[in-house]
Amino acid sequence: MSEIRVNKVIDEAGTGAVELTQGATLPSGKTITGSGTIAVNSSGTAAGLSGTPDISVGTISASGNVTIGGTLTYNDVTNIDSVGLITARNGIHVTSGITSIKGAAEKVNAGSYAGGILTLDAATGTVFTHDLQGQTVGLVSITNFPVVTNSFHTVTVIYNQNSAGTGNTTAATGISTNITLNPAGASGFSTTGLCGTGTTVTLSTTAEDFDIVTYGIHYNGSGSGAVGNYKVFVTKSGDFRY
Repeated sequence: MSEIRVNKVIDEAGTGAVELTQGATLPSGKTITGSGTIAVNSSGTAAGLSGTPDISVGTISASGNVTIGGTLTYNDVTNIDSVGLITARNGIHVTSGITSIKGAAEKVNAGSYAGGILTLDAATGTVFTHDLQGQTVGLVSITNFPVVTNSFHTVTVIYNQNSAGTGNTTAATGISTNITLNPAGASGFSTTGLCGTGTTVTLSTTAEDFDIVTYGIHYNGSGSGAVGNYKVFVTKSGDFRY
C-alpha cells in the first residue's frame, strides 16, 4: 500500500476541495476537522455514520419524530409538548403565560377510624371522607406528612353528619380540639388546632349535613420532633345539605 505525505490537498484549479470519488476511510479514532461539508449519499442522508457515535451540533430541526432512549438534558426550552410525564429535578419557574396545570383528579380516601380516633394518612393522599353515623371523632391523627423547612401541608376531610345531627358538636369533642401530628420520620405529639373564632371547629347540628374541614400544617423547620415548631390551622366550609 502506497503512502502520500503532504501538508495540503486542493483541486486542480487551486480554488476548491478535492473530490473523493470513491469515498474515504479513516483509521479508528481519527476525524476530519475544519469548516468543510461532509458529503451525503444518494438517499440524502449522512454517509459513513454507523454504530453509536457522539454528535455535537448547534441546531436540530426535525419534521418528523425524534426518539430518545436515554435522558434529554437541556437548559432553555421555548415550548414542550409532551404526552407523557415531565420531571423537573430543580423545579419549574413560570414567569408568564400559564393557563392551567392539568393532572389526575385527587383521590379521596376514607379516613381510618378506630376507638374514636380518625387517622388521616398523608402518604395515601390529602382528601378524606368520614361518616359520623356511630363514629364520633374524639381525636384527629394526621400522619406521614412531609417535614420540609417552612412548608405548609393541607389535609381535608369531608364529614357526613349522623342521622340525629349530634356528632362532634360541642367544644369538648370539637373537630379541632384534639389533634395528633405524626410527621414522616418523627415521633407523634398532641396539639390543638388554631381557629378563626372560638376555641374549636364544630360540625353542623343538622342530620346528614356535610362539612368540609381543612387542616393546614405549618412547619418552621426548627426540628421535626418538637410540637412547638408546628402550627395547625383549622377551617370549615359547612352546613351543606340536599
